[in-house]
Amino acid sequence: MTSGDPWRVSDEHVEDAISPLPWYPGNLAWHLKFSRKQLRKNQALESFHEFLKHGSEVGNITRQEAVSMVPPLFLNVQPDHHVLDRSKTFQILEMIHQSKEQGLLPRALVIANDFKVQRCDLLIHNTKRMCTANLIVTNHEAQNFPSCSLAMDHGKPQGLEFDRVLCDVPCSGDGTIRKGHDMWRKWNSSTGNEIHLLQVNIAMRGIALLKVGGRMVYSTCSMNPVENEAVVAELLRRSGNSVELLDVSNELPELVRRPGLNTWKVKDGGFWFQTHEDVPRNRKNVILPSMFPSSESTHEGHTVNNGIGANSNHSTSFSRDFNIEAAGNVNCDSAKRLDYTSSRVDSNFSLDRCIRIVPHDQDGGAFFIAVLHKVSPLKESQMIEVRKTEHPLLTDRMEKLPKQHQEEIDKKLMNQHSTVTEALDDDKLIDEQKHLSMDNETSKDNNLIGVRMVSDDVEYGQAESGDRSHRTKKLHNEHRWKGVDPVLFFKDNSVIENIVSFFGIKESFSLEGHLVTRSTDNARRLYYISKSVQEILELNVQVGEQIKIASLGVKMFERHRSKDGCSCAYRLSYESLSLLLPYMSKRILYASPIDFQHLLQYRTINFAHFVDARFGQEAASLMPGCCVVVLREGLQNTDYIAMDPSAIAIVCWRGKATMIVLVSPPDRKELLEYRFGFKAFSVEDESSNHKID
Repeated sequence: MTSGDPWRVSDEHVEDAISPLPWYPGNLAWHLKFSRKQLRKNQALESFHEFLKHGSEVGNITRQEAVSMVPPLFLNVQPDHHVLDRSKTFQILEMIHQSKEQGLLPRALVIANDFKVQRCDLLIHNTKRMCTANLIVTNHEAQNFPSCSLAMDHGKPQGLEFDRVLCDVPCSGDGTIRKGHDMWRKWNSSTGNEIHLLQVNIAMRGIALLKVGGRMVYSTCSMNPVENEAVVAELLRRSGNSVELLDVSNELPELVRRPGLNTWKVKDGGFWFQTHEDVPRNRKNVILPSMFPSSESTHEGHTVNNGIGANSNHSTSFSRDFNIEAAGNVNCDSAKRLDYTSSRVDSNFSLDRCIRIVPHDQDGGAFFIAVLHKVSPLKESQMIEVRKTEHPLLTDRMEKLPKQHQEEIDKKLMNQHSTVTEALDDDKLIDEQKHLSMDNETSKDNNLIGVRMVSDDVEYGQAESGDRSHRTKKLHNEHRWKGVDPVLFFKDNSVIENIVSFFGIKESFSLEGHLVTRSTDNARRLYYISKSVQEILELNVQVGEQIKIASLGVKMFERHRSKDGCSCAYRLSYESLSLLLPYMSKRILYASPIDFQHLLQYRTINFAHFVDARFGQEAASLMPGCCVVVLREGLQNTDYIAMDPSAIAIVCWRGKATMIVLVSPPDRKELLEYRFGFKAFSVEDESSNHKID
């Protein structure tokens, strides 16, 4: 920085202002040393700032904290893996698409979950840039994520399992104090204690959904051992020999890290405790045994006071967001600050295998990471504990039941293959879950196969079997997922055949069974889903639609309202063009760089005004309707341009006398500026496109 202008950047500072992160593979992540204020205020950085903003808008750049990119790297995602995630979805999608074979769709699947509808909307917006058919966005509490268990007549039960789980849990967030100055005001020592059991229950749900041989990464942006090592130790206790903590010290060798802790103290108000025995009796329901570095197993179902339920009746996603201001301060009876210094207790687990990233080691944020490997299925008793956390109402009721009744319910929990069993309090359960399911009515359109949305509830109790069927019917018919459109398989073969014929889609790219819509009337938009997503939807149908789906696949076709005499009722979506283009044999035109640039710049061009007269003639001779214009440079062979993954193409509409570009202004601007270096232009709006859309 120069002394004259506090926001002026010196030449010496510019030289090393941006550099690759040494620990990120392939130099795909870079560290920028300028602050946000410098980027906004310094005129010398104005063009660079615009480059960053535009790159983020069109999906070429993702900006985030450097340490936030670490957890997915320890997942070791493979091309055929099913991954459960929330906060690192875009990064994981990049991994599966980079590893795919050229010309083939990835076999992998990513389910991104968040319990907040607003965050789901943001996630959908951000992942649109990826143009992937291998993604499902769901809206569930993390500890209640459905398993979709299905009893099979022959063979083992079928259900939802994942090869990889990224469990980025809610935390106090004290690792973000360098960038989040509000954290200094909001943070208090009790927050970690209040969400400890919630973190355990979320992580145990992740382990239950993990395949044998699979890997789960547990992470927080906190340095509190109660939220970190204590949670990992409790996971190992509850899982027995089914899960092991991996030593990943040889992975990402250039990442500066520190080992996990094997001993720590727990703070409660003004007191520090070394063991749970030191905790006063009136605080043992708040300060749990699992918070300490003990080897004893703990499965107590305690409840934390001050409005935060430790039994996980607290809406969460697989993310670390938590409202710290909602957490009350925990104070002991005495104001005197004490330090219980009984003999030091170390954990019997190898918690030094955990990873602690501290801010001052590499000028970033703080993060905690633990990598767990599932070596065998969870035992029946362990699964009972997991299933109790799925149903908060049941957990509270069981504490009030006689021991004999608790044992009977435990037996019923082991028979989870049926979607609906018995209930203790049907009316109350139905009222509380009414907003979490969807109508089971058959679609009025015979060409649309409805996907019923039914909540992932399990009713408990001791009712007669005859009443059970009545309640099951009532559950299916009265509940609906509010605010979520149904997922409908598109089965109109005549329309599909028309689309295939019009665009010349090859047989190797099958549309049958891969198109879904979210509208029940005229199927205005058709989304393409991969084989892996299709299989999950089919399983979801069989189990009564337990998964609440906010979004899936990539938008591929849209119904148009043009009166130009087009023989196909649908047009292509630019979002899916890179996916479909290699499999198209019709409706493709090849433009010279100058005509391609003019299309991007002016959006609508008369056939007679193209520089290349031959291109104008080809456009005029094409039947009205949607088409694709591909950039042709030099003497490139047109037989191979469209097959090239790096080919530059846009979706257009061949009108009566003009060619109209059907690409959003930001995408057109990106192609013009960073492909042609042409910046001095005004983006035309799409108001003239009303007859097509």
